[in-house]
Order: sequence, then C-alpha cells, then structure tokens
Amino acid sequence: MRLRLPAERPTEPPTGYKIAHPVLSQDGTRAGFTGVSLGGALPYGVLDDASCVYGRRHRPPARLCDCGFHCVHDRTAAEAMLCTAEHRDAVLLEVCVLGAYIRFERGFRYARQRVRTATAGPCACGATAVALADAGWGRSGWRALVPVCAGCVRGRTSVSLADFARLAGEGLRVLARGGGPGLPASGAELGVPELVAEAALLQARLDWFQSQLARLGERGDKGQPPKT
Repeated sequence: MRLRLPAERPTEPPTGYKIAHPVLSQDGTRAGFTGVSLGGALPYGVLDDASCVYGRRHRPPARLCDCGFHCVHDRTAAEAMLCTAEHRDAVLLEVCVLGAYIRFERGFRYARQRVRTATAGPCACGATAVALADAGWGRSGWRALVPVCAGCVRGRTSVSLADFARLAGEGLRVLARGGGPGLPASGAELGVPELVAEAALLQARLDWFQSQLARLGERGDKGQPPKT
C-alpha cells in the first residue's frame, strides 16, 4: 500500500526565507541570484521555475530527488546561516512559494518561486551597504556581487541597490540592514555633521600619534649619556 502525503490547498502562497548570492549578467542588463548549496551552479531570476540539478527529466520537486527550490519557515533560521564564514557576503531573501511543494519540519522544497525582498548586510568594513559590487568570482556569464559601502566601491563593477532591483524586475525590493556610517565616495560633498565627525576622528588619531612619539622620545632620552 502506497502512502500519500496530505495535500494542502492554501488560500495564499506560503512565505519562506533563504540566503543567496546576488549576481549580475556579463553585459550588465540582468540581475538575479545563485544559491549557496546544491543549486549554486544554476542562477535564477526573481520569478523562476526550479530545474533538476542532476539533469533528470522529471518535474521538481520529485519525492525521490533533492531537486527544487529550498527555503525555511523561520526568518531567524535563515539569518543564522549568514553567520558562517562562507555565507557572510550572501543576502537574505523573502520568497513566495509557488506551484507544487513538499513541506518539511523546517521549510519547503518547491517548484516555483517569487523573490519579494532581498536584504543586504553591511559592507566588509562595517558600514551600511549602498551598492552591490563585483565579488571576484561568479558563474559562466554571471558576476557574483557583494554588499559594499560608498567608500569601498572604488573601481569595481557595481550597481546601486535600486538599480539591482530595477534590473531584476518583477517588483523586487532590495533593502540594506545593519552597519554604520561609512566614508563618503570620492568627490562626494560633506555636510557640517560629517565634517565635525571626521575632524574629531582625525584629532583623536593625532593625539594618539603624539602620545606615542612622546613615549619614544622619553625612551631615547633615558638611553643617552648625561650632558656635561
């Protein structure tokens, strides 16, 4: 006797959470995401259908295969994945689970999804991200991107968060979370609060250097013979 899983017919598509790396096409005209585990070799769009990563000719999510999109029920569980070293540059996605799906204790495996929001973490320097820049790796035809602040973009290929959302399409929202104020981009104008903060930082550094020079001077004096 073959047991069947209970069928669900929700009035609204379920919501899930996952992490992924944002990607930009080689010609800079399209944006999407690539997974952090099994499906990492297959970049996908904001609204997309799953494919079997093993190349099998069945429709995901097949019960005897691992194919299909994956997500978890709890946002906190997805955020916890961002703590690992290899996933620090990934973004947090809120997705809408579409089509057929299989429910598990912690999440879903499903056939089709829509990415509603992508939340970028802080830049590697700790400042709030304002753009997504070339990460130095990618997939064939796609550049992987990482969150960066205005001061760390420099000459790398990059897109603002708003431009990434526009290129991805389908009503995607791209947000930034965490981090602090960063250095302004080259040529940017500073207001009075920014100038005061920069002056205070420079003064603190100058005081520290002067104290270090004074200590070195004292040590040098102690090593000199007495003057006659």
